[in-house]
Amino acid sequence: MNVKIDGSLVSNLIANQFPDLGSLPVMAIKKQGHDNRTFRLGDELTVRLPSHPSYADAVQKEATALEALEGHLSVAVPKVFGLGGPCDAYPLPWSIRYWLAGETWENTQVLDKNSLARSLAEILVELRSAPADISLSAGKHSFYRGCHPSVYSDEVMECLKRMGDPSKAKQCLKVWQRGMVSAWSVDPVWFHGDVAVGNVLMKGDVVSALIDFGACGVGDPACDLTIAWTYFDAAARQHFREAVKVDDDTWYRARAWGLWKALVSIYGLSSSDTEGVQARALSEILNDDT
Repeated sequence: MNVKIDGSLVSNLIANQFPDLGSLPVMAIKKQGHDNRTFRLGDELTVRLPSHPSYADAVQKEATALEALEGHLSVAVPKVFGLGGPCDAYPLPWSIRYWLAGETWENTQVLDKNSLARSLAEILVELRSAPADISLSAGKHSFYRGCHPSVYSDEVMECLKRMGDPSKAKQCLKVWQRGMVSAWSVDPVWFHGDVAVGNVLMKGDVVSALIDFGACGVGDPACDLTIAWTYFDAAARQHFREAVKVDDDTWYRARAWGLWKALVSIYGLSSSDTEGVQARALSEILNDDT
């Protein structure tokens, strides 16, 4: 898709498909995500456009999920104002959301990581408890989040070949194999699919909102727990593990998910680990013997 996604494009889309909003100013947000480009529309709305056709299916899926989850979480989630359709100027579906005020976790100095760990875990428990929409069962639309982590075994094995450190590769293989010996054996539940510091809004040291449900679905929630190694230290990770209320097997599958993400980022199969986040996560994973 060779389309420049900028304020001019957004203004034209709004003028053509939502003319009642045409007088509102459009402004790109400072830090853009990978899957979507986001723009403020006036004071109360945002416009969200997939950056690539592979993310287009998430527009309707996410709208369906957000409607289903409304009222089931104690924190805010985005609410859809309307959906835009493909056109000559922009050939993909897109959406308008109501703006959620607040700072993301990555832009907030967390003073008490233990409180944050418990707060986030409690929200994920609520998410698992919401009535599941089986039409959104995990699969290609969720980039296989919510499926068994073995779906990415080929990528993990390729990364281990590239590692060049037999001892470290052996450690990684042990973590991966421990995550392969179990599966989610009860009814499928909601998962967010991308619990990351850019998708969590904060009020002090507690969570105030979850955003970006583009990879969400219904299945195994283990994929939502990788934040335990990506951003928590050992003490906060223990608080998170206790509060998130999953069994040991689910925890080990979560660690396998974290291992996969770290490896593909470090060894060139995914977006590069420019800030060293995944390198730190890999260290936490390999040093966590719980």
